Amino acid sequence: MAIDLITLQEYKTYASINSTNQDSVIQSLIPKVSALIKQICRRTFVDYLDDFKTETVRSCVNGRIVLGETPVTQVSSVEFSEDYGKTYTALEEFTDYVVDNEAVEFILSKYTYYNRVNAFRVTYNAGYETLPEDLRLAIFDLVTYYLRNDSAVHSTKSVSPNTMQIEYINSTNLPASIKRVLDLHTAYYG
Repeated sequence: MAIDLITLQEYKTYASINSTNQDSVIQSLIPKVSALIKQICRRTFVDYLDDFKTETVRSCVNGRIVLGETPVTQVSSVEFSEDYGKTYTALEEFTDYVVDNEAVEFILSKYTYYNRVNAFRVTYNAGYETLPEDLRLAIFDLVTYYLRNDSAVHSTKSVSPNTMQIEYINSTNLPASIKRVLDLHTAYYG
């Protein structure tokens, strides 16, 4: 499915680029940057906005289930299995469970603690119609970062007045301004 988080035109508007000289490079970077951000943040932000995601959850702790995608926009079904997923029984909203959109989790009234393979199955939609502005800015900045570094993480340093040396960075650190924003949007499950 892998939906890009920004478009070519959005980036060009942000970067005030009017020419088409770099379009192919930018167009190739956008899906890579989108995939990188989704991997770092452990969520997709837009992939399940229109398509349902069915997630099987093993455990419920303190009556709560945390889903992989947020924010939850619609819940199609919540089901419970006592036979490890062989059969499921539908749970009823406001009787058996309620969605806590603020905390991005399900509160299950009947199950304080439950830990069994395939115990719960949730079918839902989640994501943003419009990405938060700070996240969009981080995406734009990351595309710019890779454009300036020829699509690789490296730095240049002058060896002499007439020559440059490229030093490839062996670190996975992102620029601090981008990392701070991505940390705010990273899903933590523990």
